[in-house]
Amino acid sequence: MALTPRRPRRRRPAPLIGSLALATGLGLAAAPASGRLGDVGRAHAATPATAAATIVVAKDGSGDYATVQAAVDAVPANNPSAVTISVKPGTYRETVKIPASKPHIRLVSSTSGRNDVTIVYNNASGTPKPGGGTYGTSGSATVAVEADDFQARNLRFVNDFDEAAGGITDKQAVALRTAGDRIVLDNIAAIGDQDTLLLDSASKDKTGRVYVNNAWIQGNVDFVFGRASAVINKSAIRLVKRYDGSSGGYVAAPSTAAGKKGFLFINSDVTGDVSSRSFYLGRPWHAGGDASLDPQAIVRNTDLSAAIKTTPWTDMSGFSWKDDRFAEYKNTGAGSGAASTDRPQLTDAQAADYEIADWLGGWQPSS
Repeated sequence: MALTPRRPRRRRPAPLIGSLALATGLGLAAAPASGRLGDVGRAHAATPATAAATIVVAKDGSGDYATVQAAVDAVPANNPSAVTISVKPGTYRETVKIPASKPHIRLVSSTSGRNDVTIVYNNASGTPKPGGGTYGTSGSATVAVEADDFQARNLRFVNDFDEAAGGITDKQAVALRTAGDRIVLDNIAAIGDQDTLLLDSASKDKTGRVYVNNAWIQGNVDFVFGRASAVINKSAIRLVKRYDGSSGGYVAAPSTAAGKKGFLFINSDVTGDVSSRSFYLGRPWHAGGDASLDPQAIVRNTDLSAAIKTTPWTDMSGFSWKDDRFAEYKNTGAGSGAASTDRPQLTDAQAADYEIADWLGGWQPSS
C-alpha cells in the first residue's frame, strides 16, 4: 500500500487542560491480563468538573435512583448543559441506553478507581429479544451512547455473554457502543470477547469523534470496531483467548467512510496471555459489503508484544487491507517490525499529520 506524502507539519492547537491534556495524558496502570470480570489495572483521573446538576445512583437506595438507566431517564430531553450521573460503588446488572436527545451527560464513578463501578449484561448478537427476533451486534451493547458530548470516567463496561454456553450462533457481544460526536472515555475499562468496543457515528456521512484515554480494552475478535474517528491514547489493549482456549484474533476492525479518519492507537501497549504470533492488529470491515468505505487504522508509538503477527494486517470478507489505510509508526516491542510491503510504516513527515490533534479536528476535550 502506497502512502501519499502529506503537507508539511502545521502549527498545533494549545495543549488541552485537566486530566485529558494531550501533551501528557494519564499513565497506564500496571496490571496483568485478567478474566472477564476480574480486577483490571487501577489508575486515577482528575475529579470531573462541576456540572449544572448531579444525579446520584446507588444500589442500596442511598442515592436518587437505584439503577443507571433510571438516572438517564430522569435527564430532560435536549438538556442544554452538563448533567453528572454519579454512580456509587457496586455491580449494576442492567442495560443502559443514552438516546441522541440527551447530550451533555457525564457518567462517572463516585470514586477515582475504575474497578469500583461495573455496568454489566450478557446480550449477544444472536440473543432472542422478548418481542421476537434477535438483538444484532449493535443492539447487544451493555451500554449504548447515541448522544453527543458524552463523557464517561472511572467505570467498567462489561459484556459477560458466555460463548461456550451453546444455543446462540452469532456470538458478537458489545460492552460499550458510542454513536455520537465529541465523546470522552477516560480511565474506563471495556471488557468482553468478540466486538467489545463499538466506536461508531450516527451515520456514514456524520463524524463521530471519540477520545479514549488511559483505558483498559479487552477482547479477542475485532474488539475495537466501527466507523468513528477515534483516538485510543495511553491505553492497555489486552488480548484474551477464545472461549475454547485457543489463541487468535484481531484487535481493530475499522469501517471508516471515505474522506474521514478512522482509528489512531497511540502511546499504548498491546499484550496478553495468548500464544506468540497469534493476533492481527486489524482488518478492514466494509460493513454490509460497502465498497465505498475506506477503513483506516494507524498504530504508532505503541509497545507490541510477541502476540502480534509479523504480518499484522489481513483481509476481511473479500476486501484487501492493501486497498485501504493501515500503517504503523515507531512501534516497539517483540511484535514490532521493519517496513515492508506487508508492514507499511509512516515517514516522519507523514507522521506529523497523524497526531491526536489531527484526529480531533479542532475539538479539545476538557476535564
